[in-house]
Amino acid sequence: MQASTETVLSGKQNGIGMTLLRQPIIPFALVLACLPLALIVTLVLPIGPMYWDHYIYLDAANRIFDGQVPSVDFFAPVGGLGYYLFALWLKTFPNGHPLLLASWSLLTLTAPLMALVIADVQKRSIPLAYALLVPFLLFSILPFNTGEFYPYPGSDGFGVYNRQICQLLYVLAAGLVFVRGWNTLAAVTAFCMLGLFFIKITGIASGVVLCLMAFAAGRLTLRAAITSGLVFVAVIGLAELSCGIVSAYTNDILSLVLLNDTSLAPRLLQAASINFGVVLACAFLCLALFLTETEFFEKAKAFAARPGFAAFGRFADQSLFWLAAFILAGLLFESQNTGSQAFIFLWPLLLAIILETWERRGPSPVFAAVALLALSAALPPAVIILQKSARAWIGSANNTPLQSHNLKGLGAVSVRDLLSVRAERMRRSYIDDRSAYEAIAVSGELPSFLLYSDFEFQSLWLQSTDEAVSALKAFETDHEMRFETIMTIDFTNPFPWLMDRHAPKYIAIGADPYRAVPPVNDEMNAAVAAVDVALYPTCPPTTARLKLLDLYEPALAATHSRIKLSPCYDAFVRNELLPKP
Repeated sequence: MQASTETVLSGKQNGIGMTLLRQPIIPFALVLACLPLALIVTLVLPIGPMYWDHYIYLDAANRIFDGQVPSVDFFAPVGGLGYYLFALWLKTFPNGHPLLLASWSLLTLTAPLMALVIADVQKRSIPLAYALLVPFLLFSILPFNTGEFYPYPGSDGFGVYNRQICQLLYVLAAGLVFVRGWNTLAAVTAFCMLGLFFIKITGIASGVVLCLMAFAAGRLTLRAAITSGLVFVAVIGLAELSCGIVSAYTNDILSLVLLNDTSLAPRLLQAASINFGVVLACAFLCLALFLTETEFFEKAKAFAARPGFAAFGRFADQSLFWLAAFILAGLLFESQNTGSQAFIFLWPLLLAIILETWERRGPSPVFAAVALLALSAALPPAVIILQKSARAWIGSANNTPLQSHNLKGLGAVSVRDLLSVRAERMRRSYIDDRSAYEAIAVSGELPSFLLYSDFEFQSLWLQSTDEAVSALKAFETDHEMRFETIMTIDFTNPFPWLMDRHAPKYIAIGADPYRAVPPVNDEMNAAVAAVDVALYPTCPPTTARLKLLDLYEPALAATHSRIKLSPCYDAFVRNELLPKP
């Protein structure tokens, strides 16, 4: 991975009218400046599988507005940075669609860092700067995953924090491979690693692998490594001293590890199988690089003859090792995910490999083979995301916007008519045959194996939520009172945001009882017992809802009474708020 590879794309443009194109930073800034146009009004997006996943951000933002601190005041499945960035954008663009706000808010961090990378690279090669910039914009602006989870096209409202990690890894990879200024590289490395740490801690493991590879190869110099490390430690220390968020976050992660105590090897194999095409192309590329790298054995002999840091760096700085390290980093992260922009950060490295091979071999069979294998690994993620976005938005022409009264931007979705009809029929069945669905849940099964991906489940959840908000308001009016604290015995709790109320402290958000809800302690029990109302959805009963009910009902039993709030919601109302007999 020699710096001279960049000379291949050092073309110069001349002539009036090319000034704009000579400065990739300018088009970059113009694209970013256009994004608020999509956030001034609430766009209607087609509903998608596991769409409710991004409602967690609304719950977190509402808590943050109340002064709660992620991990300190409530258990969260990931770090708090993504929630804070979302809250900032929600405050700035209150009419923006929540999914777009959640997806684009990371640009607060990645856009300045990518600008540093582009500013450094464009000094040597304008085409190369564009080759890094255009994919970054594609992956950052289109909020879609690379994996398929449902046959119908729709918006990917799940895995947002996984996509954000992949986008940070892309910026980090671009910096480690192409940035030459040590101070710029130190800044990009430090803040990318901080972002990885505070968004999802599994991402930092992948970041460490990339940084170690760059350090071993001499690309991340000792001065840059020490500087970025000091910045990282300083920010971590300040965050801990200011509110204790780092230690609390660490405790949450340890709790998650205990809840998800499974072997890493099967997960790595699963990640490799899900991304088989990319991994296979990279494996063949590694083999091709090994067979065609004429200096491999020479560098190995030189290091064996005279061991030292310089000789080791020359031996390590080979495309084969870089690619192997990047694949390992990708597999480590993808082994912990459902939904992601998997392996998009390979592109900066694959681009460098293509350029280096061209410089060394020119138009030859070796270059053709390397370029073909590199593009076979790089193009599928981009093509899949473009295809999914096109299918979702073109297919939405046949959708009908969901009708609601209380959902704010949460209800800005559209659904196919046939799925709306199915949702209504299933709702009737859930209400009339509730005991049957409860029996199914008690047996450990869901009404459908892909229930949470089914579009009718997601649209029915929104309609039931809208109905429940109306019922809560009617209850308050009838009894001349107000519910100040609201919790749900469900995966997500947007009710406090929808009704401008408060969520109780210490209750987990993103409440998956199998993976992301810690054992109930005295602090949590006290918080549950003090809520004004706890909402329990019943259309339909599910295994997760029953498990959450088992966790929280003991704390509610003595202080709350269970009532039927609406056809699809029961409510545990604090006894003090009920009318006296």
